[in-house]
Amino acid sequence: MTTTDADSRLPSRGGYVSGYPNKRAQVAGVVFSGVWLFYLVGAVAYLFSHHYGALYITGGMVILVAFCAIYLALVPNWPSPSRYALPGLAVLFVLTVLACVFYGQTGLVALWIFMSSASGLMIADRRWALRAVLGVVVCYVIFSATTHAKTGEFLSNLLPVIFIGLAVIGLRRQSQLTAELARARGEVARLAASEERLRLARDMHDLTGQSLSTITLKSELAARLLGRMPDSAERDRVREEVVQVAAVSRQTLRDIREAISGYRRPTLAVEIITARAALASADIAAHDDADLTLLSGTFDPDAEAALAWCLREAVTNVVRHSGARNCHVSLTRRAGAMTLTVRDDGTGHDPAPGGGTAPVLADPPPRPAGARVAGTGLHGMAERLSGVGGCLEFRPDTRPGFCLIATVPATIATVPATPATVPATTPAPHRYAAAPPRSVTSPATASDIAGGSPDC
Repeated sequence: MTTTDADSRLPSRGGYVSGYPNKRAQVAGVVFSGVWLFYLVGAVAYLFSHHYGALYITGGMVILVAFCAIYLALVPNWPSPSRYALPGLAVLFVLTVLACVFYGQTGLVALWIFMSSASGLMIADRRWALRAVLGVVVCYVIFSATTHAKTGEFLSNLLPVIFIGLAVIGLRRQSQLTAELARARGEVARLAASEERLRLARDMHDLTGQSLSTITLKSELAARLLGRMPDSAERDRVREEVVQVAAVSRQTLRDIREAISGYRRPTLAVEIITARAALASADIAAHDDADLTLLSGTFDPDAEAALAWCLREAVTNVVRHSGARNCHVSLTRRAGAMTLTVRDDGTGHDPAPGGGTAPVLADPPPRPAGARVAGTGLHGMAERLSGVGGCLEFRPDTRPGFCLIATVPATIATVPATPATVPATTPAPHRYAAAPPRSVTSPATASDIAGGSPDC
């Protein structure tokens, strides 16, 4: 990952590089950056102490004030990069050149020190920042020679121009590494919490699921056996008690399954690790986007859980049905929505035959070996997504190939579900915008308890 990539993926919430943690820190950054501008007092004093005309003095002060204003607007806010950073840096460069051309003898050649600092902080890529600092050093040497600067003054400014630029590049890199370390620690904590949830869900299922199922079956068997005995008041009472025991056992098992489905709420960061292992075991090359991990935990947990279930089911389908050699998984955020895309280069998708609409079929017609059609797994994905206001789309990708796209709102949103179908022409995607909604934390099926998902 390049430094530019790292910058673009830094967390948007409070942090080391993504912005100041509070207002006080921001004010301190402005004060710390502005106090060094007093270094230019000597140039101002030189301008007023000599007998220059009012127009000449005004021009010099306008350049100096504009430079200081832009510098204070850009440099203290380097942790929160804006689209005006590079244009602002270009304006600072132009003002510095003007000051050296028309006012070089007044000492304004020292503005190159601030240009070096601004270049090292405002340019994200280290290589380009280093080139910019070296360019500033070259410009300083050229304009010092053209303005006939004294040797002592030239050397006293040369060292700050070089070393301040290099120092701020190191400062920015250290801040990036600190932010990446904090992000990694948070990711480790989330993975540990997910592992603990999985362990609790496993233990609850192993310790209670089978026992309660046995109690339910034995109670129902006892009730049937009691029904064959001669009629009596005691028999009826015992049978009623046994029926109640069976009912309580069934309800308890249902409650445990609901609790397990809540504890087993998956995340994209965990599921992509499992997906890589599953694809590798099937000799399929996995190509996944780093945003699957970086964006995990940054939006609605229910929406992320729905996408994580979709990722698990889609990868299962690729492993079991596709015959692919490569699988590409990506997560993108755009227009307030998170979109998960899973593509492979396998046998492709067999669109629904005939005309009309293409719902998920309960009894699909015969199809060629290896071809895939909508099955219960796609039904389950559509239901999970509709429960959080999302939608599911699948279509042929490359020839051959298959592409599945799951979209959810990036924030918590309640979207009413309405049945929707699409025409089943070959190039048109199949979209499941609103299957009958089922919450991600609704009572789980036996396959959900076991950690699996429905087959396609």
